[in-house]
Amino acid sequence: MIETLLIIEDEKLLGSELSRHYRQSGWDVVLASNLSEARELLLNKKVEPLLILSDMNLPDGNALDFMEKIKSEIGSTEWLFLTGYGNVPDSVRALRLGAYDFLEKPCDLDRLDLIVASAARSASIQRRVVDQTKHRHRRYTPDAYVGHSRQAQDMRQLLAKLTQVPFSALIIGGESGTGKGLAARILHYGSSRAQQPMIEVNCAALPRELLESELFGHEPGAFTGAAGRHRGLLEQADGGTLFMDEIGEMPLDLQAKLLKVIEDHKVRRLGGEKEIQVDVQIVAASNRDLEKMAQDGSFRADLYHRLSVFKLILPPLREAVEDLDELVPLFVAEYNAKAGRQVKDIPDTVWDKLKAHYWPGNVRELRNVIERCVLFSDGPTFPGQWLQLPGQPSSVQVIQTEQGIWLPLDGSMALDDMDCFIIKTALERADNNLTAAARALGATRETLRYRVRKYNLKISD
Repeated sequence: MIETLLIIEDEKLLGSELSRHYRQSGWDVVLASNLSEARELLLNKKVEPLLILSDMNLPDGNALDFMEKIKSEIGSTEWLFLTGYGNVPDSVRALRLGAYDFLEKPCDLDRLDLIVASAARSASIQRRVVDQTKHRHRRYTPDAYVGHSRQAQDMRQLLAKLTQVPFSALIIGGESGTGKGLAARILHYGSSRAQQPMIEVNCAALPRELLESELFGHEPGAFTGAAGRHRGLLEQADGGTLFMDEIGEMPLDLQAKLLKVIEDHKVRRLGGEKEIQVDVQIVAASNRDLEKMAQDGSFRADLYHRLSVFKLILPPLREAVEDLDELVPLFVAEYNAKAGRQVKDIPDTVWDKLKAHYWPGNVRELRNVIERCVLFSDGPTFPGQWLQLPGQPSSVQVIQTEQGIWLPLDGSMALDDMDCFIIKTALERADNNLTAAARALGATRETLRYRVRKYNLKISD
């Protein structure tokens, strides 16, 4: 593949000689005699050079100033500078701005060839990484929110608009399983922050002390067991997005610390003395009504109002049943590819059962049902006997003894159903005492409380 080399040189003889030399070396050379011509080529004519070889001082300005203004608009390109009046401040500034090298005239042509070849390899690697990243993130466009219902179409339009604006914070609401994680990834990977990290944390899955350390980081000796320095998730997400799932479960005192970080754009590690500047886009999600929680005092009202710059409320699947027409074939194709199955035909009786179901677990429940059916399929026809939806005959047999519980592993019971049954049984045996049940299951109170709420189980205070 022939790559483009842009040469910016006002000395006609040197410019012509360099152009001739690098055309013979296989480059597509474009020559500009000043910065105005270079700007026209790069911005208006959309020339995409792999490498820019430029004189430092040109008739209409300094090439370093030009690079500083235009570098962010032209993608992965390496810059090489030639100058007859080199000095230390210019060379330091060039390298700080990201230039590959800074050379004084006259420069030996053999040495220049080596540096040009090295810079070209560097730029090629950068472009390959960017292209791979774009390809990997292409699935997280607004079109990834599948469905032809009015609700799905409105949500795609809103997601597309939000990816075009640099919002600081946003709340995603909706029932469990409606796709809040997918919406967060669409917002990140479709925005200008796509090349920066997206960090995810489930606030309900971590105990208070660990959540504080994970979010804000810590210095050595900040607490027992803190042997080394730890960069918190807010630092790790600098320049990108922090997706905080189940933020409604965050303790109130940590909510106050998070609010200060969002307001000041600074974070202080546990045990640290200095504040660290961070630029983080916060996407918060919860299946609970944060506005109601803010009103009754179980969630900080000031944090809620700071986060709710925008609000997305994802609709439950039962309100957009027509979206099953697109979701079911999509999931069937996905698990066909993963499991090497060939399911193609979905009988009308299966469609009737799918569309009649209430789908309390929404899209997550649908995905699990389709996965189970495809994995247990024996041919091209979708096996309706493995749907195991409410109202269907079930052959599930659960055996309980004083020592434990025996659950079937023949596909007749979904993983979430097993999880719910185990937790419900542990609570019943502990007289609905959360602490005792958590001890019996070897889990923390916070983890068990999250799952109790997820399955709408009862506990005692």
